Amino acid sequence: MSKRTVLCGANAYEQKYYFNERFKQLPMSIQEELHIISVLFTEEVGGIFTMIFEEDGRLSLEVMAEEEDILYDEIASGLYIREIQRKKQDLMEALTMFYKVFILGER
Repeated sequence: MSKRTVLCGANAYEQKYYFNERFKQLPMSIQEELHIISVLFTEEVGGIFTMIFEEDGRLSLEVMAEEEDILYDEIASGLYIREIQRKKQDLMEALTMFYKVFILGER
């Protein structure tokens, strides 16, 4: 059983945003940036977007959509995820380091 930890996510169906309180020590500016990334993703593509730390500390961006959702754009989803990974590479690396040091206790 893998131990994955959700950092944040947004749900286009319920129009809700989730932020894991375990990460409340992140600077407010980063919390706000995560909120913007997540909500914009679901507004552009639809579905449910999540940022999840894998057991080894890597940060994954995932999206799911309901099977009957005809508005969800799977191609745009993949393109948008790659765009986030490219444009926000420094943020992703900083979040990974934060997770490894402060959550996993690695030094």
